Amino acid sequence: MFEYTLKKKDTKSMARRGKLVTPHGKIETPVFMPVGTQATVKSMAPHELEEIGSQIILSNTYHLYLRPGHELIKKAGGLHEFMNWKKPILTDSGGFQVFSLQDNRKITEEGVMFHSHIDGSKHFLSPEKAVEIQNALGSDIIMAFDECAPWPSEHDYVKKSLERTTRWAKRCKDAHKNTEKQALFGIVQGGGYEDLRRQSAKELVDLDFPGYSIGGLSVGEPKNIMYDMLEITTPLLPENKPRYLMGVGSMDCLVEGVMRGVDMFDCVLPTRTARTGSFLTMKGKINILNAKYAEDLSPIDEECTCYTCRNYSRAYLRHLFKAKEILGARLATWHNIHALHDLMSKIRKAIEEDRFLEFRKEFFDNNRDYSAYN
Repeated sequence: MFEYTLKKKDTKSMARRGKLVTPHGKIETPVFMPVGTQATVKSMAPHELEEIGSQIILSNTYHLYLRPGHELIKKAGGLHEFMNWKKPILTDSGGFQVFSLQDNRKITEEGVMFHSHIDGSKHFLSPEKAVEIQNALGSDIIMAFDECAPWPSEHDYVKKSLERTTRWAKRCKDAHKNTEKQALFGIVQGGGYEDLRRQSAKELVDLDFPGYSIGGLSVGEPKNIMYDMLEITTPLLPENKPRYLMGVGSMDCLVEGVMRGVDMFDCVLPTRTARTGSFLTMKGKINILNAKYAEDLSPIDEECTCYTCRNYSRAYLRHLFKAKEILGARLATWHNIHALHDLMSKIRKAIEEDRFLEFRKEFFDNNRDYSAYN
């Protein structure tokens, strides 16, 4: 019920075009996944996400475990039924959220003891528990529990961290009982160290997961280091399995990630920036709160076909944000998610036509926010 097919490889880069089949539908790759942290993509209804073109969304194990609880979601028929989303869902393991708590958690070989950010209650999350929660959620793709080392970290710390991640990955695989309906991805760690990325990739490939995530990037390191680590890591991963770069969603990083062989991306960026009045376009970001848009009756993007751009002007959208109307955030979110889906659609077409590098050059030449590229 889970299969990845490599449909086309770009002849001048590592970019690739594929199709991922899951129990809840197929996914054309490269793909961007909107984040629905708490079983909802903020301000958007499921049917709206379908209209926008979302193929798969991501939800968060840590947050759903704390509230409303994985047992309730299982009782409701799983996450798909609970949130009325019929297409594929990916859940992360909760590892990143737990490790980001810093002073409120303690790491041991068995797992992580942490205090809830909601009420301070004490919890223990182990590899087995992370898999148990995700099995109950019923998501199509689930993540192994990993240790995400902060940036920057010393080589010795990152080495011990990735080796623990490998041991935890083995435990996750042993604990995973729903293998026919849920694909468990291993997560490559190693920070910004080439030797450690190579070590982590080899250890996880030896465990033979149906897909591989690349973690520990986009955590504060310079973009050139992230790109270097991708160039090292992706060629070490199986060609016939999907590759997922975790937590990346700016337009430039999507283009650069695809060029380096990544198939899947997720990030809160399009929804989070939407709530502050920032609109993403292929020519750069638009801060709708700027006074120059007060009487601008043109759409956000003349070339965009989303609901927002088809129906509303910059002046109206600015009015909504200035008046603090909820509709403003909804329309901005609608546009931003559509903008990233549209970007990925154009990328897929460029790969199919073997002109990805030409597309990349055109993108950076035209986008004022990302004028410099490697």
